[in-house]
Amino acid sequence: MAETRRRLRSSTVVLGGMGVLAAALSACGSDPDRRCVDRDSYDYINGYKIVADKNCSSGTSSSGKGRKKTGKTKSTDADWYYDADVSSGYADHGTFSRSEAVDRGGFGCSGSGSGGG
Repeated sequence: MAETRRRLRSSTVVLGGMGVLAAALSACGSDPDRRCVDRDSYDYINGYKIVADKNCSSGTSSSGKGRKKTGKTKSTDADWYYDADVSSGYADHGTFSRSEAVDRGGFGCSGSGSGGG
């Protein structure tokens, strides 16, 4: 009976480990988290002000950096900001480069390690 318990525990550990490995590997191919921010709104303490997604181009790169009118006199230099820390309507410590955000990835992603020098 003790042998049956060991097998059950062992298979649970193996299945759990496979799930963690699958999640880590699939995270490499997924799109990074992004927020639409006003590039002109940077605050040293808070970061960039998050604006409505409609202000950003539908593309996934920062190549379309045109100013968009949000009112009669206001214009917003909105762009996608990737992998940022978000707090109270502001995003900070991210990147405007989608490819850099994908490269920063997570566990198991290529390019995520630090190179020695």
